[in-house]
Amino acid sequence: MRSLFIGLILFTCSWPAAGQPPAQASAAEQEVRAFIASYNAAYGRNDLDAYFRSFAPDLTQWFPSGRVDLPSYEQSWRKYIGAGNRLEGVEVRDLRVQVGPSGDTAVATYILRVTERTAKGEVSTEDNHETDVLFKREGTWKIVHIHYAPAPKKPAP
Repeated sequence: MRSLFIGLILFTCSWPAAGQPPAQASAAEQEVRAFIASYNAAYGRNDLDAYFRSFAPDLTQWFPSGRVDLPSYEQSWRKYIGAGNRLEGVEVRDLRVQVGPSGDTAVATYILRVTERTAKGEVSTEDNHETDVLFKREGTWKIVHIHYAPAPKKPAP
């Protein structure tokens, strides 16, 4: 009886939280990876409507300038793009996704390489560290928090 009890405990402890089989977590990770690709593609196309649909209304963000809420960010970015500035390329590098045990929360971390052209025609490319926290609400993934910061410049070899 004791070995049956220990076996049951070991089986229960090895099963993911909330009784989810590992395959469901894998499906959630694939959904998050597709979401991150689509979200960043909209950003790179300067498709502001699609880009801003990716965020939950209660979004919080950490930018180098400090904490920013969704209405402030959207107003600022629409003004910037409306002034003739454009993104010319966005590339997601080194994407890592962690999905919560219940399959409805995730953290995506990656390096985002952004190439931008200002209204004056100046082109620049920079790498940024981005962390996105996502919740799946009513069947749809949304970003609820972003931490975005310039990646340190690596010295030339």
